[in-house]
Amino acid sequence: MKVTIYHNPRCSKSRQTLALLEDRGINPEVVEYLKNPPNEETISQLLDLLDFEPRELMRKNEDEYKALDLGNTQLSKQELIAAMSENSKLIERPIVVVDDKKAAIGRPPESVLDLLD
Repeated sequence: MKVTIYHNPRCSKSRQTLALLEDRGINPEVVEYLKNPPNEETISQLLDLLDFEPRELMRKNEDEYKALDLGNTQLSKQELIAAMSENSKLIERPIVVVDDKKAAIGRPPESVLDLLD
């Protein structure tokens, strides 16, 4: 099983989710997405795996969300994905992906456990 976590080490939920995986003997590939932002294609794939629309993956309380007027309903899906790629701080965390086939947001951390069955 290949497990990847899109991780922010400064986020307590992200740290808890990583610890939860490791406690189960899983050594995931850790992508520090603030240092290595995902490109638009990767974000699109994550949205598909999560079955989310772009805003569902966005941190709406971030200053960038307001400054870029991302609540504007006239923005296209592609424009929202581009904004996340250019401003990775906007991406909700952590995201856990298993075998590039299924994904979940670790909020709460236990929500990723269903992926491991």
